[in-house]
Amino acid sequence: MGVRGKGRKAPFSKGFSSPSPDRRRHHMSNLTPREIVSELDKYIIGQNDAKRMVAIAMRNRWRRQQIDPDLRDEIAPKNIILMGPTGVGKTEIARRLARLTNCPFFKVEATKFTEVGYVGRDVESMVRDLMEIGITMVRKEETEKVRIKAEKNAEERLLDLLLPGKKKEPANPMGFFSAGQNGDVEPVEPPKDDDTREKFRRMFRQGHLDEREVEMEVTIQSGAQVEIMAIPGMQDMGSNLQSAFSNMFPGKRKTRKMKIKDAFEVLIDEEADKLIDPDAVNELARERVEQSGILFIDEMDKIATRHDHAGGGSTDVSREGVQRDLLPIVEGSVVNTKYGMVKTDHILFIAAGAFHFAKPSDLIPELQGRFPLREELASLHKEEFYRILTEPKNALTVQYKALLQTEGVAVDYTREALEEISAMAEKINEETENIGARRLYTIMEKILATLSFEAPDKSGQKVVIDRDYVVAQLGQVIEDRDLSRYIL
Repeated sequence: MGVRGKGRKAPFSKGFSSPSPDRRRHHMSNLTPREIVSELDKYIIGQNDAKRMVAIAMRNRWRRQQIDPDLRDEIAPKNIILMGPTGVGKTEIARRLARLTNCPFFKVEATKFTEVGYVGRDVESMVRDLMEIGITMVRKEETEKVRIKAEKNAEERLLDLLLPGKKKEPANPMGFFSAGQNGDVEPVEPPKDDDTREKFRRMFRQGHLDEREVEMEVTIQSGAQVEIMAIPGMQDMGSNLQSAFSNMFPGKRKTRKMKIKDAFEVLIDEEADKLIDPDAVNELARERVEQSGILFIDEMDKIATRHDHAGGGSTDVSREGVQRDLLPIVEGSVVNTKYGMVKTDHILFIAAGAFHFAKPSDLIPELQGRFPLREELASLHKEEFYRILTEPKNALTVQYKALLQTEGVAVDYTREALEEISAMAEKINEETENIGARRLYTIMEKILATLSFEAPDKSGQKVVIDRDYVVAQLGQVIEDRDLSRYIL
């Protein structure tokens, strides 16, 4: 089979294979601590001690996978507390770490567990959410593995739609040959329908049919929809019931008109679902969540009980209640999910918080003991702000440059302009609330607001953002302290 146009490859696949023990064992990245820090440096400026700590923690997880199973189960993860003001990189370190090491990652705010009722949201829900992420991650990987086979099947279904009543017949075991009157084998012409089908196949692979519309059935609803009241501690009952009813009742199908290129993607997804073993996906996802999952609990300081704070009353009781509910999850327990039981013994927990008014020692002793590694992240100053604007691969300056380039506007920044922005960010953080690097988002948006609005009218032009431009856009706001408090 030939190669399709526009980057479409000829379909072929070996299909889905069940996860082997060796595959489970080695799915985790084997980057060294030095390599992990080097990768984090591409996106996060400074905070070297915190980077080294999480890099060692991740390497230890890989080391644990190489140990004899009898000893492996005895090695508990070294959970981490990251302390520091908002916007200094706590969440970003954890998020980038998860992407780098290909681990299921879920972030939750500890205050979510105190918002509704006495204790609030069921703390076990974060493990269920992590499992959902693991399922999505593994399903995506397995879909890629069977994609070529799914493409082949989807192509045949698409040709059936384009040629109604001319579905492909089973192949003749003798090919396009038949026995003659005297017993000799004689070639025969292929059926005319096959000629048409192959012609359409070539046109499709070359991209000539992409914009043509076709009618096909699509699933618009997966099973019965079930909703229950959000009773504290029972928020996940709805999803479990939904899953049960989805299995009992098939999803509704509706005929829709769509472009062939879009229909092809829908058919690929449907065919991939048929090729993937859901039980194998669930098993592999559960294994990955249990052995390499990361739960990031933000605002941990908000649930600490401050013993020196008068008037805490029932608020402190509620905070301690949340801590005691978190304790068995962090210590290691079994959580029931719709995909089966999930053990939390070896999930890595990273807690974070500003800890301005509370400190880790204000947590209940049992919970403190489950977070042996602690690191304080430093506040950011103008030097770090300048590096944040110039060094990361996803720097704000790079983002805005790319956005305006779509309008045909070429943007460039002078060093003096970026130094002025960095100094302004430091000054405003000192005079108002310190929100770290997030201040740069507000300042950059304010500086480029006018240009962003007028960009469609400036197509083909080049704009240089220099110090005078920055001062002109922000001068009045910076001078008026009350105004800067509300705008920047």
